[in-house]
Amino acid sequence: MITTIGLCAGDIWNYLDQHRGAAKLDELVNGVGRTKERDVALMSIGWLAREGHVVLEGDGPNYTVKLTVR
Repeated sequence: MITTIGLCAGDIWNYLDQHRGAAKLDELVNGVGRTKERDVALMSIGWLAREGHVVLEGDGPNYTVKLTVR
């Protein structure tokens, strides 16, 4: 499972890097093709946030995920 989360984290980072460095949560999950594995995408975002690669902004279920450095 940790490998799956890590690979998804890489996909998320690449997606954000190619799309203005930021995306709404739903857009991001759809963009990396994880609509049926939303939990994996959320764990990956958490991993990236813990490592300081992304920040989360906004309230509610559809917050914005932004790269900290591009």
